[in-house]
Amino acid sequence: MKLVFATHNIHKLREVQQLLPDSIELLSLNDINCFDEIPETGSTLEENAKIKADFVTQTYGLNCFSDDTGLLIDVLDGRPGVFSARYAGEGKNAQDNMTKVLNELENQTDRNAHFKTVIHLNWNGEPYVFEGIVEGEITHNQFGKGGFGYDPIFKPLGYDRTFGELSSETKNAISHRGRAVAKLVAFLGPTDHI
Repeated sequence: MKLVFATHNIHKLREVQQLLPDSIELLSLNDINCFDEIPETGSTLEENAKIKADFVTQTYGLNCFSDDTGLLIDVLDGRPGVFSARYAGEGKNAQDNMTKVLNELENQTDRNAHFKTVIHLNWNGEPYVFEGIVEGEITHNQFGKGGFGYDPIFKPLGYDRTFGELSSETKNAISHRGRAVAKLVAFLGPTDHI
């Protein structure tokens, strides 16, 4: 079965591919010759995920899912949230984003945060939504070179290392995106009959 993942983000694509069974062939936007930068104009993660999936379904007539993910920090009233990818500017530079967060938390003792992923799936004309959350805290410095985005400064609850230090297998098993994708896979069920 072929399924479009509405993303140009190679890191996200690789991470989700590791989470899907071999029976699902994941196609990126590039694979369907969609080179548009789909504007994320929603005010919530749910809205942004829907906008991207709807664009593909309406333009190309394909079953498609999209995700939007945010880092929500308690003491920052949920920021960066829906603006996580471009928190330090439209350049979407992960290093700049992490630096901005660490600077804003410099004198804070409450460093509780969570990652939230929302997946919007358009499947045979019907919309479905799946969500994954992982609790944790923001470290005082960056640790690890793995993962992407805010991974080097996010330590998941129950672990003494950041997502940037954990293996991709461990991260995928406990992460926000891993949890949301697991719900997507459970919904799709056995794919040999589709």
